[in-house]
Order: sequence, then structure tokens, then C-alpha cells
Amino acid sequence: MFNTEADVVFVKGLKVEAVIGVFAWERAITQPILIDIALETDIAKAAQSDDVADALSYKDVCDDVSAWCKDIKAKLLEHLAAELIDRLFANYSCQKITLSVAKPTAIVDADAVGVQITRYAKAVDKSND
Repeated sequence: MFNTEADVVFVKGLKVEAVIGVFAWERAITQPILIDIALETDIAKAAQSDDVADALSYKDVCDDVSAWCKDIKAKLLEHLAAELIDRLFANYSCQKITLSVAKPTAIVDADAVGVQITRYAKAVDKSND
């Protein structure tokens, strides 16, 4: 399913209604956005304990991403994707995130159009500690 050897928590097909687009008419309405997210994170503790408190909560991820999409009101899918990844890294412990955002109603003859981006967590410099 995912081209990785790491543990992944994923969300597939999250549907959000939000303002997205560059045209004036698009700024006045909401449109459907479809979002897929793969968060590479260590799930060993949750796997061992079987306790939700030790897991990365995909429900929290979905709730946050939905709220952020509505808050951001991006013009471009590229901007929305980058903003979402930045916020995910700021709020969740992940080493790598791959995220796609798509507009299923943008092109009549296509199922959807969109972008996919992959980012890695920034290394923390502890040399001065």
C-alpha cells in the first residue's frame, strides 16, 4: 500500500468542504476537497500496550486537518498541502509525511485533480545542549 519500510498511520479519502480556488466565484463558495495522508511514526509503544493513549490519533488528525482546511482558505492546492504538512509536524510526532489534496469537481472530464507532497521532519540541532 505504501512504499516504505517504516510504520505508517494513514487517512484515505478525507472529505472536507472548504474555500479553495483563485477565481472570485470560488472565494464565495465552499468546494469538496479530498485528502490522503500518510504519517510515518513509531507505533511500537501502541502496538505493545494496546492503549489508545500511546497511539497517534487518526481521529484527531482528521478533525484538525478538516478545521485547518476551513481556516486556511487557500487559493492553491499547493499552498494548502504545504500548510497542512507544516501544521501536522507542529502537532504530531512524525518523521515523514506524504499528503495529497485533490479537487474532485475542478475538471469535468477528470475524477479529480490535485497535488501530492512529501516532507521530512526537520532535524533538531542538539550540539549546543
